[in-house]
Amino acid sequence: MNNKQATNNISFTSGGHPKELMFCYCKHTLAAQFPSKETLLITASSVIKAVTNLRQVSKTLEDFEVVERPTHVLQERYPNIKVIHSAVKELDATQHKIWTEDGEEYNYEKLCICAGGKPKLIIHENPYVLGIRDTDSAQEFQKRLAKAKRITVVGNGGIALELVYEIEGCEVIWAIKDKAIGNTFFDAGAAEFLIPHLRAEKPEAALPCKRTRYTMEERIRKGIPEDEQHGSALGPDWHEGMELKGTKEISHKVHVEFECELDRMYLQEEFAVLQKTSLAFPEKGSVEGKEATAEEYWPVYIQLSNGRIYGCDFIVSATGVAPNIEPFIKSNTFDVAEDGGLKVDEHMRTSQPDIFAAGDICTASWEPNSLWQQVQQILNMPLAICQIFQLVGESLSVVINTPPP
Repeated sequence: MNNKQATNNISFTSGGHPKELMFCYCKHTLAAQFPSKETLLITASSVIKAVTNLRQVSKTLEDFEVVERPTHVLQERYPNIKVIHSAVKELDATQHKIWTEDGEEYNYEKLCICAGGKPKLIIHENPYVLGIRDTDSAQEFQKRLAKAKRITVVGNGGIALELVYEIEGCEVIWAIKDKAIGNTFFDAGAAEFLIPHLRAEKPEAALPCKRTRYTMEERIRKGIPEDEQHGSALGPDWHEGMELKGTKEISHKVHVEFECELDRMYLQEEFAVLQKTSLAFPEKGSVEGKEATAEEYWPVYIQLSNGRIYGCDFIVSATGVAPNIEPFIKSNTFDVAEDGGLKVDEHMRTSQPDIFAAGDICTASWEPNSLWQQVQQILNMPLAICQIFQLVGESLSVVINTPPP
């Protein structure tokens, strides 16, 4: 075991891949404000989200752009930043040490954990259940979809909404536990308005987009090898440049099952032995499908909590994410919230000395505002500022003003 001694250093770890916007904001801010301190950036990805065109608009407002860059670009710009290409294996908060998967050991003075979240799979370690969280899993989904006639999507978040609209040439059974689609983003009236668009033909010409688009092609143009193009979190245009098309000559064909969850999954052999019967895909305007014909055989069958059974080629688990805390709690006694996140105070500090956290991996230890999901994203930005004040021995509280519920 090699021991990398480094005094007065600041360490950032994403656990595996950098998933948070604050991850890039914090490392840039600290590297610029403390050029004499060594900053270690631990990531398993070959690319990072970098801040460009940073501009101070006012005393409290900054304007900047976020782009993906190879890690060596960051090291060239900030000589005090050292990038470690490895995932975190274990943390010892008492000794202020981190061990990585490649067998190295690193000391730290202050530690920022920005490991994000990981998919909440409805069934773990099953080849017919796929979670979509980063570009790796999105590309795997594209490969499977190209051979599929019908898939099931479970979940009602942003990824599920984008998927069911973008998929063509494939029947989609969409199972949600809510009374309306996209209830996190809009009300039931707006949801009802959007339902017909899931069944209508997609327009051949894409509507003009009045904002910057982000695509995987950017990495290829920047000379990053194809086998290293992995690990980044999905952005707003993750499906751009990807052909999300199945084997059928159809456009949209989506059937929504409301107020239900996945109750059980059967493989083809088990389904035949139990002599179960499945439903055919419901026709347009039909609430429930008729019994499937004897010629319809599927690799996997799903039984929903409403009793309906459908066959499909595979299942997409889009039921959200869980905080990615495993590498950090093995040997440490962090205060963990009910949702599995590391508890942080108003200074973004965890219960362990000199360790901060932000993003999907953390949870507010105070009574959160009803708009906490949005506030959490705003809180990510001041993490670097909080840490700067801690390093110089002063105290700073992060105060976010939000409208009353």
